[in-house]
Amino acid sequence: SIDNLYGTVRLIRGHLEKYSAKTGDQFQALVLALAAYNAGSGAVRRYGGVPPYRETQNYVRKVVAVYDALCGRRR
Repeated sequence: SIDNLYGTVRLIRGHLEKYSAKTGDQFQALVLALAAYNAGSGAVRRYGGVPPYRETQNYVRKVVAVYDALCGRRR
């Protein structure tokens, strides 16, 4: 539903703002926000970055690849 979409956007935006302030790096903030969305911010805090969960690492990698493709970038 629309409410779920807005809730997800608010959650991810909050993660982006939090990790942007902590890292000062927009790309690193994106990576951490995606990891927090997938695994929870507690797991990101506990591991000091992207948790060593295969699902989360694959999720971050896939979303960043789509992001880069849409922006016309290669990493």
